[in-house]
Parts: sequence; structure tokens; C-alpha cells
Amino acid sequence: MTSASDPHPGRGAPRGLRRLTLRVRREGRLLAAGFVLTLSAWLFVAIADEVAEGDTGAFDRTLLLALRNPADPTDPIGPAWLEIAARDLTTLGGFAVIGLITTVAVAFLLLTGRKGAAGLTVLSIGGGTLLSTALKQWFDRPRPDLVPHVVDVYTTSFPSGHATMTAIAYLTLGALLMRVLPERRLKAFAMGTAVAIVLIVGASRVYLGVHWPTDVLAGWAVGFAWAAAWWLVVALLQRRGRIDSDRAE
Repeated sequence: MTSASDPHPGRGAPRGLRRLTLRVRREGRLLAAGFVLTLSAWLFVAIADEVAEGDTGAFDRTLLLALRNPADPTDPIGPAWLEIAARDLTTLGGFAVIGLITTVAVAFLLLTGRKGAAGLTVLSIGGGTLLSTALKQWFDRPRPDLVPHVVDVYTTSFPSGHATMTAIAYLTLGALLMRVLPERRLKAFAMGTAVAIVLIVGASRVYLGVHWPTDVLAGWAVGFAWAAAWWLVVALLQRRGRIDSDRAE
């Protein structure tokens, strides 16, 4: 029998009940990931269709100009330090930074004997990079010319590569941290931090004038869908014993 103050009440329960509880949690997580995948994929298709038909112009222009000084469109709103901070934070979504973080994460996983997780991380983030590049080339949307760009850009606009890759990379790494952290509040903090980085980087792209808002929304949708799809792959492989199960669970 467990007391009301027992921090692990499930440990005193019958073994069959614990297994049932874990199974319900796993099924719930699979359903949640499937919902995120479906919703995100639908959102991307909807945005892409609207962009292709030219129906997002008014929304894009209104929001982009709202982030600029009405008297001087070359000047982003806010103090000078905010513009500097946006330039610094937007680099978190650059290929060089994401590549470095991914390399460190994969090296750590290999050193700790998690070869399966390391391989899936490479496939997820590497495949996401190829997907982002292919989508940019397919849609070939020009960058905004309504306001000057605060940072240099060299590729097409739709979907935002920074928004896509931050969602893929940081959500994947956040999920990896959730697997090894022991407490729910720590798991929530890890994933919350990942989501915050994704939102900040995406917003910085619009603030700096290098993306239309719909570019960023579409990038988030692709990234969330891709990350959810790989979460499902990991869960199915765990079921079949192809990779280690979640020890923290």
C-alpha cells in the first residue's frame, strides 16, 4: 500500500495494472503525435494553396509592415537592441548552428551507447534538410521586397528554412531529452524550451524582413509534421524492440 505522500504511487500497484497504465500512456502519445502530424500537414497544404493562388498578399503585407516604423519602413519597430537580438537569435535556425548542435547530440548518443537513437536523429534532421530544400525549389517564391532585409539571404522564400529546420531539429532534440529526463516537469521544460526556440526564430525572420509571415507559418507546419512523423517511427520501432524503450517511462 502506498501513502498519499508517495512520489511514485504507481510502484505499489499490481504489475498488471502498471503495464496497463503504461500501455494507455503510450497509446495516448501515439494518438497525440498522429493528431499533430495530420493537423500540421493539413495546415501546410492549406497555406501552400492560398499562397499559390495569391490570396495571402494582404495578410502578409499588413503583418510585415506592422513590424516596421510607419515613418521609416527601413527601421524595424522597437529599440536598437531588439534588432541586434533578433539578428543574433535568428542564427539558431541557420544550417551551420543546427549542424553543429546535431553533431554534438549524435556524438553524445554514440558515446552513451544509443546507436539507434543516433541514427534516427541523423535521418530525421538530415531528411528534414533535404525536404526543406526541395520545397523551396518547388514553390520558388521570391523574398519580400516590401521592406529592406536586415540580414543577407540567398535562397527562395517558401517555406521558411529557418522555421522548418528549427521545428525539426529542436523538437527532435527535445524529444530525446524527454526520454532520458526522470521527472515530468523536466520533460515539460525540455520540450517547452524547444518550442520557444522554434517560435522565436520564426518570428525573427518576419521581424528582420526576410520572410513573409505565411512562409514562417508553413515552415512551422512542415517542421511539426516531420518531427511528429519521426516520433511515430521511434515509437513503432520501440514496440518491435528495434531500439531501446524509454527507460524513464
